[in-house]
Amino acid sequence: MSGPPRTWLVLGDKAGDNRQVEIIADRLRWPATRKTVIPKPEWATAKPRVRPTLEIFDPARSDALEPPWPDLVLTIGRRPSSAALWIREQNEGRTRIVLIGKPSGPIGPYDLVIASAEQYLPALPSVMTIGLPLMRVERERIASEAALWAPTFATLPRPWVAVLLGGPTGPFRFDEALVERVLEATADVTEGQGGTAFLVTSRRTPTAVVEALRARLPAAAHLFAWGDTAAGNPYAALLGLADAALVTADSISMQTEVARQGLPLGIIPLATDSWGGLDQQRRIWLRRLSGGPLGFIANALARLGVPMQIRDFEAFHDMLVARGIAARDTSRPPKPTGAASDELDAVVARIEALMATPIARRGSA
Repeated sequence: MSGPPRTWLVLGDKAGDNRQVEIIADRLRWPATRKTVIPKPEWATAKPRVRPTLEIFDPARSDALEPPWPDLVLTIGRRPSSAALWIREQNEGRTRIVLIGKPSGPIGPYDLVIASAEQYLPALPSVMTIGLPLMRVERERIASEAALWAPTFATLPRPWVAVLLGGPTGPFRFDEALVERVLEATADVTEGQGGTAFLVTSRRTPTAVVEALRARLPAAAHLFAWGDTAAGNPYAALLGLADAALVTADSISMQTEVARQGLPLGIIPLATDSWGGLDQQRRIWLRRLSGGPLGFIANALARLGVPMQIRDFEAFHDMLVARGIAARDTSRPPKPTGAASDELDAVVARIEALMATPIARRGSA
């Protein structure tokens, strides 16, 4: 290949996902071009089968995908993966695809898959396993937001504890039990510790949960609901100002961003319904199969195109606790005794090595 590889970042409508791809691109030794693909309304939440197609995207809101075709595509997520596969098809197989995160389907179509600790994939040559996801909030943004919000918080009693809420996702649910847990933790912060609790919700947090908390929070707790422009969103500021953070078990991204700041981190447990409990058992057994003495079975099935990958939240929490980064079910998490790993340089090196080798014939796995 003469000159640097022509590289596209194929991005979707999820800012957190996109940022992981951009973080890698920022560290590469060559430039990259952003290509955003936005799903049609009927596919915004539905889960289309991953295949080489642009049919699921809204052309009016998406960037044009046209030659000259790229040598490399970096992408993430179910929907952008379909666009990446379509691009390679147009380029007659000459485009390499690096996927960040667990594939929604067979692993084989991708030249490299970067999987973090909550994602269990068979040990195939095209899979690179790292610890924490690559996501982070830039220190410059944290410092800027902290300076902006500090005067507003200055008179509030410490400790300052950020209570960060995600939303329901398999196998977890957001219900009255969660509301009670959050209220108990908040009461301990405000009454037991004499401090201030800052509750920040996400776009996935159910409205019923937000309103239940709003109606029952103590006076020393402050609620910042997603989309409330009048109240604002101090999430990034709290990463720099808070003395500790409590995060619901579903949100790998917020747990990771808190861990990268070195804050004491408490994981708020979530309930599962009967189906969710069975689903969690399925994840545990698949993880054991992939990592145990019978791992060759998982590898063989993956090579045949059978999706064997899973996302195991409990395994991720186990890792955080074992490394001294987090504690479970506590409103008073201890100071971390371990540091969050950062394998960005290793990921970039793996991508550069991939682009330095000839394109091999692709299998069906």
